[in-house]
Amino acid sequence: MKTLNDFNFENKKALIRVDFNVPLNEKFEVTDTTRIVSAKPTIIKILEDGGSCILMSHLGRPKGFQDEFSLKHIVSTVSDILGVDVKFVPDCIGADAEEAAANLKPGEVLLLENLRYYKEETAGDVAFAEKLSKLGDIYVNDAFGTAHRAHASTTIVAQFFEDKKCFGTLLAQEIESIKKVMETGEKPVLAILGGAKVSSKITIIENILDKVDHLIIGGGMAFTFVKAQGGNIGNSICEDDKMDLALDILEQAKAKNVQVHIPVDTVAADDFSNDANTQIVDINAIPDGWEGVDAGPKSRAQFHDVVMACKTILWNGPLGVFEMEKFATGTIELGNSIAEATEKGAFSLVGGGDSVAAVKQFGFQDKVSYVSTGGGAMLESLEGKTLPGIAAILE
Repeated sequence: MKTLNDFNFENKKALIRVDFNVPLNEKFEVTDTTRIVSAKPTIIKILEDGGSCILMSHLGRPKGFQDEFSLKHIVSTVSDILGVDVKFVPDCIGADAEEAAANLKPGEVLLLENLRYYKEETAGDVAFAEKLSKLGDIYVNDAFGTAHRAHASTTIVAQFFEDKKCFGTLLAQEIESIKKVMETGEKPVLAILGGAKVSSKITIIENILDKVDHLIIGGGMAFTFVKAQGGNIGNSICEDDKMDLALDILEQAKAKNVQVHIPVDTVAADDFSNDANTQIVDINAIPDGWEGVDAGPKSRAQFHDVVMACKTILWNGPLGVFEMEKFATGTIELGNSIAEATEKGAFSLVGGGDSVAAVKQFGFQDKVSYVSTGGGAMLESLEGKTLPGIAAILE
């Protein structure tokens, strides 16, 4: 696996695919800088070598050239974070882009305009990728968030850089973290899968059953398992058409000696709101008209013991409706347990949109080993797929 450390970038121009698809408010200010901060180590390493950086990214899903999706809006934020005055060119291919790249001096950074202004980017167009390739000497992919898409800048462009391509620091860390969970992690290995639907996690569950010792199933998807086993779940969310599959997963787990932990009690609410009346009930005896919205105290204590007994932990999906303060306790307590296990030497990887949001909301990002930056890419990795953006560098 080639990384930045396999190259000396002195007097070289690095063409870097970053993921600067960041949220902007109505004043076009960046409201979450995580992705820019995450790319900083790669950029700084190249500049310190005596090289220059040409950054390419997409922003949003523009239909042609729409000003609100221009990367010019983030130039000052990127400059502040890097501590370098970032230059900007209002195109990503063609004469202007080529001239700006050619004039770049060692220690300088150039940000290209939004790649997705061209439909050729998402189409994975070879001619478009070749035009991008003319801008740099070495291709660096540091965009895990888009590594699962075979787009021109994430995958196709790599073929024009035979042995002059590598992973950036962020992407290398993502690959290593997933490898730790899936292959090299110290046992016992625990996967915590939450969220609303079993259907969105089926392929992950089937792929990781060979790799884990414990599986905690929480959040809304737990009710499909409870109902499948004959429990009363009241008005709780459930995928009736996935109940046979839930039973099949439990059988597979048993055959593979994986211990599955499903909540034993729940916080039930009579309405899906912060003002609802609540009661703690056994998870398989939820009264009609009530729905489970968070893990109950017995479940939380049980999950804590499981977490503390494991050395490698994957967390994907919350245990309850954490967006409502009243139903966030299970997710917060799980975060505390994982933080405690990490402090005692466990490796913990958090990935997937909702878990990452929860980790940020409740301040756990510095208390776990690694927080993944790519939702869809992370899920596809856990499903056992080789991502096109990763395969393109390895080829």
